[in-house]
Amino acid sequence: MVQGEVEARVARVAEPIASGMGLSLIKVRYQGTRTHGALRLTIDKPGGVTLDDCTRLSRAVGHALDVEGPIDHRYALEVSSPGLDRPLEDRRDFEQAVGRLVRVKTSPSWEGPRLLIGRLRGQDAAGVRLEEGEGNREWNVPWEAIAHARLEVEW
Repeated sequence: MVQGEVEARVARVAEPIASGMGLSLIKVRYQGTRTHGALRLTIDKPGGVTLDDCTRLSRAVGHALDVEGPIDHRYALEVSSPGLDRPLEDRRDFEQAVGRLVRVKTSPSWEGPRLLIGRLRGQDAAGVRLEEGEGNREWNVPWEAIAHARLEVEW
């Protein structure tokens, strides 16, 4: 079975379980061979994820996957929070981060700065809009110019 197929099947099983516990399933990642793999679920909730949240979801999803059987060999199941400075990997991540402080590294092909730290003001089909400083400068960064992005920790 193909990696993306496994991830989609696991997400269909895990999403309603996580939602029922007040958690958001952020990512499902699977890496493995034909005989062994690692399944990683990343979850979040308002106010942050606790160790108890991870443990409860791991047990519930583990039992459901045993019944549903989307992975037909041995695997390790890991459930974790995305962390305070989590990476922004897809458009859904950026959508959820609007209003937050972010760090964006841009590709050399873009004519703007290589590093931007600012408030994410919006995102659309063209890219993201960042406000650097306290209203000092606004940048429209196209999706193809974003090399790496993550949330910045705000204390």
